[in-house]
This record gives sequence, C-alpha cells and structure tokens, in this order.
Amino acid sequence: MSANVVHLSDVQTRPKIFTIWERHRHTSAHWLVECFAEFMGVFFYVYAGIGSQIAYIVGNILKIEGLGSVLQFGFAYAFGIVFALGICSSTSGGHFNPPISVAMVIFKGFPPLKAVRYIIAQILGAYVACLLIYTQWHDLIKESELALASVGMLESTLFTPSGPAGGFALSVTPGLNLGRVFLNEFVTDTFLAMVIWGSIDPTNILIPPQAAPFVIGTAYAVAVWGFGITGLAANPARDIGGRLAALTIWGTDAAGGRYAAIAALTAFPATFFGILLHEFFLTDYARVLPSAQREFMEVHHLHAHGPAGGHAGGGTSVSSNEKVDIEHKA
Repeated sequence: MSANVVHLSDVQTRPKIFTIWERHRHTSAHWLVECFAEFMGVFFYVYAGIGSQIAYIVGNILKIEGLGSVLQFGFAYAFGIVFALGICSSTSGGHFNPPISVAMVIFKGFPPLKAVRYIIAQILGAYVACLLIYTQWHDLIKESELALASVGMLESTLFTPSGPAGGFALSVTPGLNLGRVFLNEFVTDTFLAMVIWGSIDPTNILIPPQAAPFVIGTAYAVAVWGFGITGLAANPARDIGGRLAALTIWGTDAAGGRYAAIAALTAFPATFFGILLHEFFLTDYARVLPSAQREFMEVHHLHAHGPAGGHAGGGTSVSSNEKVDIEHKA
C-alpha cells in the first residue's frame, strides 16, 4: 500500500485559510483538535440517547402516543455510538468513555496527560448535550412537571427514572437494593468492556475496523434493553455530565445520593476487569493480522508521515509517541 500512497491534498485543493489552519492544527493545536473530537463523540452519543430517553419519559407522563419506548432509546444510544465512532474516532482514537481512556494508559501506553484532557472533554461533551436537550424539550418538560404536580406526584417522581430530571441525572427506582444495582452495573460494564476490547483487537478477523462501531453500538443497545431499567450508567462521562447538567437546572436535589457513586465509579473497575479477561484469555499475539486491519493501521501510520503532518514522507521513522497514537487509534 505505501508504494502508491495518495493523500487527500494530492487530489483536492483546499482553500488557503484551511491549509494554514491544518499546518497549525498538526503542531501546536493538535491537542485541541483531539479533545474536540472526544467532546463531539460523547456529544453525539448523549444527544441521541438522552434525547430519545426524554421523549420516552415525557410521553409517558403526558400520555402522548408515539413519543418513545425502551426499544427506541436503546437504538438511539446505539446509533449515537455509531455516529461518534464513525465521525470522530479517526481524529482522537475514539475513547469517548473515561474508563477506556484510563485503560489505554494502563494497557497501551497512552500518555496520561492526554488521557486527563480527554476525560475532561468527554464529560463536557455530555454536559453541553444535556443542556441543549433540556432547552429543546423545555416546554414539554415543564408541562410534564406541572402534570405531576397537579396529582401530587412531582416530588416523588421528578428524581426517579420516570421523572424528567431522572433522564439527565441517572437514578434508580425507589426500593431497589443498591447492592444488586451495583452488581448489575459491574457485570454489564464488564460485558461492554470485553466487546469493546474485542472489537478493537487487530487480529479479530470477524470484526474488521469498519464493523467495530456497529458491534460496539449494538452492545450498548443490548445493555439498555436488558439492564437499563434496573439502573445502568454504562459510561461515566454520560453520567457525570448529565448529573452536572441536572444540578445546574434543578439544584442539589439532583445530587443522586449513594447511587451517584455507583453510577460514576463502577465502570472503572468493571472495565479493567473486562479488559483483563480479554487480555488473559482471548488476546493472542501469535495470530496473523488480517488485511483489513493492516490497511487500517497503515493508513494511520502514513497520516502521521503525510505532508499535512509536517513530515518529509513515508520513509521517515515513526517516533515513540506516534507509535502510541497509531496503536490506540487501531
């Protein structure tokens, strides 16, 4: 492949302002571009998923037919992940989840400072998405709050999975055992981690890079359909960003109590456990790299050496930092 490399700049002429910006973004502004991609990836996931979830909640309260279902918002979260990975991952590597960023540091040598920047961008992406969703649904959310207040159920419902605030700041149905809620979160997040790690395994011949977004998105849909009602965060960026948005809108009543810690933190040990299971039992460095994976990795390698990246050409040796970036993108 490298003998006949064609960069986009070889076949399309860019306006000069973008050419100047591209030279700048590959040097001093590259960190900003990567963080923007992580911000937008989580934004897509949350905007699609919570937007559909709020439709379901408001529709139930106001008895409006056709405003959502568990099946619908499971698909919405899945499609949001497909959009995030499909549009943004080629720029940042597509973490979109704080435990995945930390896991990349532990297992792949990803730079710790970059991981911190990614996590901040991820949470901010969820926060902004939630504020926009609230603004777009504001009139119906207020109408649903008035409907609950009219039957004396606002205080008991608002901060539950059936209430508008509960769509942003995750909560559990009153009376559920928090120990079992923790188990539900831990097992589901372990399942998700194994699917994610298996989908980005370069030797997985059955999941080429182009299929990974759909496999991962489907896993999240399955998690929502099977275990979301019991209490599931699945992604701390979605949980923390959503809770911060709810605190901004409804004040400290949206804090979430003891469940908030389960929702925000359980994914970290569960993700590491799932990845360890994959690394010990399913990862095999003796396997052959399929051609699709080789092409995928080569494209990232040649991007690091292309004219837009400020390198002389394909023959220049790749630096250790570039190897880390190429590996985590693959």
